[in-house]
Amino acid sequence: MPKNYEVVPNGDGWDVIASGGERASSRHDTQEQAHQTARRLARNAGGGEVRIHGRDGTIRQSDTIAKPDPFPPRG
Repeated sequence: MPKNYEVVPNGDGWDVIASGGERASSRHDTQEQAHQTARRLARNAGGGEVRIHGRDGTIRQSDTIAKPDPFPPRG
């Protein structure tokens, strides 16, 4: 089931929070680290949206993470 994640500022770091969650799934020093973690979590959850918030709280970027291919090509 797809799950959405938010990358939000928290003090001098960045948190990854599952949509609807109250606590951070992870905390990072940089926004880029938090973004990569949120993308990985969404991909592992079967896809979803990753929304990147700026320090002012507005959504700066939104990424759609596709559901993984259940039958990837053999190589």
